[in-house]
Amino acid sequence: MKKYYTQMEAAKMGIITPEMEVVAEKEYITPEELRELVAKGEVCIPCNVNHKSISPEGIGTKMRTKINVNLGISGDAKNYDIEMQKVDMAHKFGAEAIMDLSNYGKTNTFRKQLVEKSPAMIGTVPMYDAIGYLEKDLLEISAQDFLKVVKAHAEEGVDFMTIHAGINKRAVEAFMREGRKMNIVSRGGSLLFAWMMMTGNENPFYEYYDEVLDILHEYDVTISLGDALRPGCIDDSTDAGQISELIELGNLTLRAWEKNVQVMVEGPGHMAMNEIAANMKLQKRLCHNAPFYVLGPIVTDIFPGYDHITSAIGGAIAASSGADFLCYVTPAEHLRLPDINDVKEGIIASKIAAHAADIANGYPHARDKDNEMAAARHAVDWEEMFKIAVDGEKAREYFESTPPADRHTCSMCGKMCAVRTTNMILAGEKVEFCTEK
Repeated sequence: MKKYYTQMEAAKMGIITPEMEVVAEKEYITPEELRELVAKGEVCIPCNVNHKSISPEGIGTKMRTKINVNLGISGDAKNYDIEMQKVDMAHKFGAEAIMDLSNYGKTNTFRKQLVEKSPAMIGTVPMYDAIGYLEKDLLEISAQDFLKVVKAHAEEGVDFMTIHAGINKRAVEAFMREGRKMNIVSRGGSLLFAWMMMTGNENPFYEYYDEVLDILHEYDVTISLGDALRPGCIDDSTDAGQISELIELGNLTLRAWEKNVQVMVEGPGHMAMNEIAANMKLQKRLCHNAPFYVLGPIVTDIFPGYDHITSAIGGAIAASSGADFLCYVTPAEHLRLPDINDVKEGIIASKIAAHAADIANGYPHARDKDNEMAAARHAVDWEEMFKIAVDGEKAREYFESTPPADRHTCSMCGKMCAVRTTNMILAGEKVEFCTEK
């Protein structure tokens, strides 16, 4: 008799899992309502059977907007201690997911430590790790070799994997025919494209998709269907390549659900603001309302060093228009591997976008903390403001850097503080600036 079911499999059988109970409580819905959403595929709960330290989270319909933090080493920056500090930063500020995008050397030691300690969901892109894991050049890697890496990551406890299965020969034909300013900017997509062109073979993740799903099903790994043909500049958005791949991803979503594998679908990278809402609706329609995971979108291409802001603008619009999961972008995007400060800035920017969208979408209790902050500001209670703030340390640092003469104001307005003035008048007090000491 089978001892374990995937979350989707259990949901279809009418079983409410312990993970569903946890998520339902977090999301202010009943376990039964959540079970129905998981059974339909509109919510996924990425939760590998081997990830024992996880605090389960739901992604999708009626769920709070979640954020992901990317980290990992490269050939030019391979200090695992620094990457683990980034992990701690992600936990501190409440990131729900961490993706290990390491692409140099033997990465499994770091990944195992990550799974062992992290309550956040852990994601990977097996394609990144293939060359280092297998110690083979790209042209020497076989289709079955790629599946070995997927299996290894699943065994290690990874909760979701980005698999670029949609860039098949049909999608490549659309991309080649259309042409682009930026061509392919997805690292995993570009490697698969190169492998396909050099070997003449079909994308192995597409050709052997059923085998991939069997591996993921065994460990209840959620497949995050990667958008290899996502636009890398605003001029390439919503083109034939992107939409052709999206159509393929819709079909792959149904095939995964048939095998009781949970699904997320990944979305565009660079896109003008006026296209975002339509893209969210198109994705939900073509991919049967599967949870949508977006990188950005970055809404303008000319602000390197500030792409945490260009991304947060796009992310807020995307999440308020149907996206469920935001991948953070740091100020280092397009420039270098992010350092600790970059990671913090990226997390905060993404949290702002997610929270703003939850307020706009009317998510239960989304405004509670904002209302608490309004009350603290009304009372000019600085300690309470610092306590409520997501980054209270930074708020306190700013306040104390130029301390006011009167702690009931700040150095911006001093005794002319609008809140102070109004409070005094409503309390029946007289406001006299020139005579006040």
